[in-house]
Amino acid sequence: MNVRQMWAAKLAGGAMSAPKALPARTVGAGAQTGFTLQRPPFHGQVLGIDPSLRGTGLALIEFTPTRQPILLRCQTVKVPSSRPMAYALGEIHRAVAIFLKDFDVRHVALEQTIFVQNFQTAQILGAARGAAISAAALGGKDVFEYAPLRVKQAVVGAGRASKEQMARTVMAMLGHGRPLALDEADAAGVALCHAFTWRE
Repeated sequence: MNVRQMWAAKLAGGAMSAPKALPARTVGAGAQTGFTLQRPPFHGQVLGIDPSLRGTGLALIEFTPTRQPILLRCQTVKVPSSRPMAYALGEIHRAVAIFLKDFDVRHVALEQTIFVQNFQTAQILGAARGAAISAAALGGKDVFEYAPLRVKQAVVGAGRASKEQMARTVMAMLGHGRPLALDEADAAGVALCHAFTWRE
């Protein structure tokens, strides 16, 4: 049973059984004893980012082995279309830098841009991603990127899940009371995907 299936069982009212260990491996030629390899649960804070020039979603989640993930802070960096692109990029950079300053963030995880309608849109999204990544880099944080399909599969279990499905699943996993904005839910989904699938 993988991590996502465990959470699905918990949300359905069942018990979260422990993940099965991988088959034992023997160390050294002719050794009589072996050891079991098992990925330890992720521990620490992950800042998830869903980049967009006018509405970047940010969500900081703390993961510990003994309890469900906790949403520490979330924000949508809203920039009016009347403001120039350079101003929007500065606001994205500033918001990410504040998260990194206020919290002990271990990793930063971003959603990749896989398909865009035209070259201009690709440029704009690339610039927004660059503003967020540069803030993380200057903060000395490791940055990880995940395709939207992988995020949905890791969190919802379906690669074609809608934004609304993602938001509902994320809120259920976090035990979060108030509804999350869709961009914040997407950012939280990226952070959850990172914690569920990351390997040392």
